[in-house]
Amino acid sequence: MSADITYDHLGFVVDDIEAVAAFFTGLGFARKDLGVSSGTWVDRIVGLEGTVEQIVLISAPDGTGPIELTKFDAPPSAGEPQQLPSNAFGLRHVAYRVADVNATVALARELGYDLVGEIADFRDLFRLAYVRGPEGLILELTEDLSAGPAAAR
Repeated sequence: MSADITYDHLGFVVDDIEAVAAFFTGLGFARKDLGVSSGTWVDRIVGLEGTVEQIVLISAPDGTGPIELTKFDAPPSAGEPQQLPSNAFGLRHVAYRVADVNATVALARELGYDLVGEIADFRDLFRLAYVRGPEGLILELTEDLSAGPAAAR
């Protein structure tokens, strides 16, 4: 039975879909606009009434690791986006492997985003960094160091 299970995507509900999509595309991710969804079929899936949602799919340049960004135009969302700490309950972060963590962090800083903590190496295996994106989203960047400098670049 487990062979019939494969990863499909991760979903984030966002308030400013363009700002969140721009964060990812600015770092080199691919964007695919899926348009607006509404109607009773969406209502039945999400358990709301009168749903109108915009959907943008973000993925790594090779098409892997898709993230569905959803902006609910109706019904109104409860609350405001928050910048929660790394130890808050719930989905903490999404991680992607990059060729060069330092260069990707520099690019994120050029886009106006910064680190949650700092860049750190886990033994000689991985270089890691948490970048705080729009609406409190945390993007973990990982660089494989296990095979030496030539492997990651």
